[in-house]
Amino acid sequence: MWGGGWSGMFFGPVMMIALIALAVAVVVLMVRWLGGTGGAAPPPAAPGRTPLDILKERFARGEIDEEEYTRRRRTLED
Repeated sequence: MWGGGWSGMFFGPVMMIALIALAVAVVVLMVRWLGGTGGAAPPPAAPGRTPLDILKERFARGEIDEEEYTRRRRTLED
């Protein structure tokens, strides 16, 4: 009838999915290329913040206990 037989029923959907994937990839690459670096750059460090300031903030937020704070402070001061 159409001359495709079973191979047309299998390769037709596969080729359609491949074509859609290719189109999506091209759009993503174009957006990244036009948008800059293509990835999120890490934020720049705040000026004037020392490692000791960061340690104090972590202690104040409760991320580290007093023992760890004291140990790390001594390490930074040496």
